[in-house]
Amino acid sequence: MHAVPRPEYPRPQFARRDWLNLNGAWQFETDRGDSGLERGLLGRELRDEIIVPFPPESELSGIGDTDFLHAVWYRRALTLPAEWAGRRVLLHFGAVDHDTTVWANGTEVARHRGGFTPFTADLGDIAGAGEEVVVTVRARDPKSGPQARGKQAVRYANHDCNYTRVTGIWQTVWLEPVPDVHLRRPRITPDLAGGAFHLELPLSGNRPGHRVRAVLTDGDGEVCRAEARADLDLAPRLCLPVPEGRRREWGPQDPHLYGLRLELLDGDGEVVDRAESYAGLRAVGLRGRAVLLNGRPVFQRLVLDQGWYPDGLMTAPTDEALVRDIELAQEAGFNGARLHQKVFEERFLYHADRLGYLVWGEFGDWGCETGGSSGDNQKPDASYVAQWLEALERDYSHPAVIGWCPLNETYQKLHDRITQLDDVTRAMFLATKAMDTTRPVIDASGYAHRVAETDIYDAHNYEQDPAAFGELMSGLGKGEPFVNAYENGAAYSLPYGGQPYFVSEFGGIWWDPEAATGLSGADRSRSWGYGERVRDEEEFHARFGGLTEVLLRDPGMFGYCYTQLTDVFQEQNGIYRFDRSAKLDVARVRAAQSRPAAIEEQP
Repeated sequence: MHAVPRPEYPRPQFARRDWLNLNGAWQFETDRGDSGLERGLLGRELRDEIIVPFPPESELSGIGDTDFLHAVWYRRALTLPAEWAGRRVLLHFGAVDHDTTVWANGTEVARHRGGFTPFTADLGDIAGAGEEVVVTVRARDPKSGPQARGKQAVRYANHDCNYTRVTGIWQTVWLEPVPDVHLRRPRITPDLAGGAFHLELPLSGNRPGHRVRAVLTDGDGEVCRAEARADLDLAPRLCLPVPEGRRREWGPQDPHLYGLRLELLDGDGEVVDRAESYAGLRAVGLRGRAVLLNGRPVFQRLVLDQGWYPDGLMTAPTDEALVRDIELAQEAGFNGARLHQKVFEERFLYHADRLGYLVWGEFGDWGCETGGSSGDNQKPDASYVAQWLEALERDYSHPAVIGWCPLNETYQKLHDRITQLDDVTRAMFLATKAMDTTRPVIDASGYAHRVAETDIYDAHNYEQDPAAFGELMSGLGKGEPFVNAYENGAAYSLPYGGQPYFVSEFGGIWWDPEAATGLSGADRSRSWGYGERVRDEEEFHARFGGLTEVLLRDPGMFGYCYTQLTDVFQEQNGIYRFDRSAKLDVARVRAAQSRPAAIEEQP
């Protein structure tokens, strides 16, 4: 019997004891014409076998089909554990790309749009404990029309900074039994100024006599507890004050996490539902052009992390691979990352929480380009807002997330008509601020800043010469920073309004000592990076040091994000190779970033 791939619990911040991992072998069939429902695929065995949670384009799935897969089907028969008698069974999907329908014993139990966010099917009365249930999944993934794809290529082959597509199930599938009235994912808000945690505990319903209880712990045992009635409010609220002697701030130097036990009690005081969680006590603030962590400027030495793997594509081959990516970044001197064009699986955030790694939560928004020339060339739709709200709800309580970025490099002429891009940009910004008042929000990274009150303003710049780069960046002190625009000078963005500013993409230095040898910049199908390829490693370090020095010494710059952590297929501008092996002296990369930043030295 094969070991279950990715066996670890997929939701560490809201963990129940009883669960069943459904990763492993499933029946599978490709449905290129998306005619499977008419052809009876719902009611019969499927022809092939796939290893879930790896997408069918990946090597680890056992399929390895990298052509366009307009629809794919999955089927698995399983027996619900007998010991789950008396409880409802929830079927969870970490992520399925892109439009999904789920059936249980032939009855539709869920529909979901979006390839990055989780959803759940309640199996209800379809099957009881000890009974068999056949789960069937159809995932549709059309190659045309607006769709949040992230970096998935819309041509047949990989090209430029677009990579092998991902279709269907690509995160863990699992079962979980719950009582009829049960806890839902909590919302945990740290209050560093008040020395407390504020909890919202959503419930599936209310019953007379029910109460909720939360117990906060640290290495010395119980810190405090709180209870509230659960028969009145759909989301009871609790405050957990932390005594002064037990307060430890979460941060990169000390990523301390408190344990948190959540319980739902019945009228007799018996626990009817229980989950384990954790929390970090930290604050994010803004002061002038500084972004503060726990009241102090911490220069954000971020790296662009795209979260792709040679054998699993968007799915990490193991949980250890997620940990290793964070450790590799930290070894190179980075204290955090932009999680780029992808909503990373939740276990990555769990490890970032544990390891004190600062991250910006982002969305894989690429895919709304219509090609029009009327100034309405990008048309994200309502599904972008819905999916982003799901991502915010999932990740709200992770202390490692220090900011949100719903869009990246949207570009469209700024003119006197309100466009669909304007509407959706504002909707995503306002949705983020409504969901979370505690973190700063960038309306759109790099290009089309179309929300005047955006908390953060940024730009992308891949100038490779440090002197020229320094000249481009020299206007921030005068309130005139570099702003991305069309080559003819036409504006994408509203003018800079004095917000905290950083260069959220730079560098991208093309260096691969083997594949790049003898290649010109035009041969981007085989190997490329930004600008002229460095001739040797010494030139890489001189360029990297010069570019980072420009940003570190600027007293108005609160951080930067270097492109990128690893090579990804043909884009060979990483600090590490695609297989995560070393390709240069990482100690020198770390040393170049180790000097204090000017914004950190100000009184």
